[in-house]
Amino acid sequence: MMAFTFWVFGPLSVLAAFGLVLGKKAVHCALMLAGVMMCLAILYASQDAPFLFAVQIVVYTGAVLMLFLFVLMLVGVDSSDSLVETIRGQRWLAITGAVLFGILLLVGISQITLLVPTGLDAAQPNGNVPALAQLLFSKYVFAFEVTSALLITAAVGAMVLAHRERLGKKVTQKDYIEQRMKEYAEDGKHPGQATPPGVFARHNAVDTPALLPDGSPAPGSVSRVLVARGNIRAPEQYSKDINVVERNIAGDEGGESA
Repeated sequence: MMAFTFWVFGPLSVLAAFGLVLGKKAVHCALMLAGVMMCLAILYASQDAPFLFAVQIVVYTGAVLMLFLFVLMLVGVDSSDSLVETIRGQRWLAITGAVLFGILLLVGISQITLLVPTGLDAAQPNGNVPALAQLLFSKYVFAFEVTSALLITAAVGAMVLAHRERLGKKVTQKDYIEQRMKEYAEDGKHPGQATPPGVFARHNAVDTPALLPDGSPAPGSVSRVLVARGNIRAPEQYSKDINVVERNIAGDEGGESA
């Protein structure tokens, strides 16, 4: 079962990594990164590492990757921005980092291959999670705190990059009211809220015009797109509703006069 999981999700993670490196759109690269992280989480689970499996899903896929996506949505990076090299020499730095990371992987794999493995039971007699917790909060506590500070810095950086200077005066509620009253005085536009579809009618569909208290249809109660397409209900289709409203009005007037 372990070998089957490796040969299925190992190539998938490699393909997703190639898509991450070769992708031209930042959003697509982020999605490929999510695929790599999910495959790694499944590989951790197959190696009897439940803590790394949960951390990979919760922290990296659920928190760090979502932070990347929030930055992309706030800043608005598109395909044209991702191809522009804004930092001079970043390609050589990336190549150097990749070579160093490859050397690190080779050293780690060689130590695992040449040395006699101890085994999880002998290395961690109290369990996987307590042993990792002891290492994180004793030997590697500084690196752990630096990582948390890095995440906070990334969040603050996203807010700074997403901040936009206000070019004009902030529009208040008073300004909105004055603008509506001005439009009402000049163009006769009603200052209140538009009547929604289906009011005083027997239908609540968006293509049914609202009926005013006198039984006539309200022209502004349906979308202009539906009016332009001719998709609104014809007057004869809701004439019965108009007659019902008119009879109700006549009955109320007769009761008041009586």
